[in-house]
Amino acid sequence: MLAPLDHFKTVFNRLSANTINLLEEIYAPDVVFRDPVHELNGLSALRDYYGRLYQGVVSCHFEFESEVSDGSQAMLVWIMRFQHHRFRRGEMLDLRGVSHLKFSADGKVCYHHDYFDMGAFIYERTPLLGSVIRMIKNRL
Repeated sequence: MLAPLDHFKTVFNRLSANTINLLEEIYAPDVVFRDPVHELNGLSALRDYYGRLYQGVVSCHFEFESEVSDGSQAMLVWIMRFQHHRFRRGEMLDLRGVSHLKFSADGKVCYHHDYFDMGAFIYERTPLLGSVIRMIKNRL
């Protein structure tokens, strides 16, 4: 059997619109999830969130670059590489981020906090808003 962190990484790379049920393998029923735009409580809310996220995803793969773990919690540095049906169609997009995970006694994730730059990911890739943000960054 894989250690909880290795199991998490393996399952996460198997997720798709058709495999959202795999979340039950890695998350506790009372999981707390945070990212730059959401705070969710419970596996049901997380399942709904991921269900919406994966709609329109053509491909998605996480490259885990490094990790620090003490067994009860871990930090993962990752690059998410994905293509989306509606967002920048046909383009392979990269999003760099870090996840802080805490594990329950049964090895499931009970706390998951993602850190990533929402501005670089979405806002700078939006035609009008992106040009404004790039202009501001160039002046700094």
